Amino acid sequence: MIARLTLFTLKPDVTPEWLEEMMWTTRTTLLKIPEVLSLRTGKRVNPGDPWDWFIMIEVESLDKFAICQDDPHYFKYLKEVVNLSAGSQQELTFEMEPRKDVKYS
Repeated sequence: MIARLTLFTLKPDVTPEWLEEMMWTTRTTLLKIPEVLSLRTGKRVNPGDPWDWFIMIEVESLDKFAICQDDPHYFKYLKEVVNLSAGSQQELTFEMEPRKDVKYS
């Protein structure tokens, strides 16, 4: 099981209302992708934290994540949400199965 965590900063013109809409759009768009097993999204609670927003996608394997990234819903999401509103980002990928060799993920 793979978890892809992406942390984002937001562009200065992103309002709190638009951030709420982004979170809603994240859920409604990415959960349409069959390979996505679970999805989490959230906004910063502590104003001193460096990242404004995150998404975490869980998929069965790295191959399934590659399929997810090729899905039209994913492209639409990147175009309508991420590219318009996100500044910098950091992506982290984790294997969630204990004792599983990551080379088989």
